[in-house]
Amino acid sequence: MAKPLVSDELWAVIEPLLPPEPPKPRGGRPRIPDRAVLTGILFVLKSGIPWQMLPQELGCGSGMTCWRRLRDWNEAGVWKRLHEVLLDRLGDGGQLDWSRAAVDAQSIPAAKKGAHTGPNPTDRGKAGTKRHLVVDRRGTPLAVMITAANRHDSMVFETLIDAIPRIKQPRGAPRKRPDKVHADKAYDFRKCRSALWKRGIKVRIARRGRDTSERLGRHRWVVERTLAWLSQMRRLRVRYERRADIHEAFVRLGCALLTWNAILRFC
Repeated sequence: MAKPLVSDELWAVIEPLLPPEPPKPRGGRPRIPDRAVLTGILFVLKSGIPWQMLPQELGCGSGMTCWRRLRDWNEAGVWKRLHEVLLDRLGDGGQLDWSRAAVDAQSIPAAKKGAHTGPNPTDRGKAGTKRHLVVDRRGTPLAVMITAANRHDSMVFETLIDAIPRIKQPRGAPRKRPDKVHADKAYDFRKCRSALWKRGIKVRIARRGRDTSERLGRHRWVVERTLAWLSQMRRLRVRYERRADIHEAFVRLGCALLTWNAILRFC
């Protein structure tokens, strides 16, 4: 028997974060349960099918119902908060490794263009979107950002580092700064190094013309693996959403699911 897309344990974490059902002073049709709608959203995220082809056998309502709920929950900050709650659980259990963090970016095609898209220099100038990711030593996502594909990685480096939330620790105050950050030659700029120095973070950025690829990947491969895990969710291989907030919702939800997998593995 196939495992449910929304397990009881995962639902117990998500349900308290969802906004209450809006009132219906004039009545109307019964609202599709939130758990059923979340099942439909995860099915689209993992399978990559269009909303209108969502199987009715799942009992999650129409594709438009799931799309609206995804939009509304993203506007309410549910996916960002979910990721933070899961990171707190990992951190409180001592299962986040702050000794190293790694940063990288990945560009994907944007089929319908829209906000946060631009000519992808690695894909003959076709429209694309880029996701910027920072992970801990084990590859757990700490923060993610979305930009146009032609936005240079170094331009959002400082903002990405600051996007790491304050995460609970087994003892002491919450933490949001790793001991050191590893990055490839795309970040070999003084402003990136200065951003880390100002925050008391050791710099491990590859230097153009000096560091070899073998040395470069010794500690940075974990972020490439996490980006590959995100791409296993078929809806994230190509950006089909014209609206940037819908694509961002899928990316944040994908990061939350990877963090949940880390909880199941380590906690």
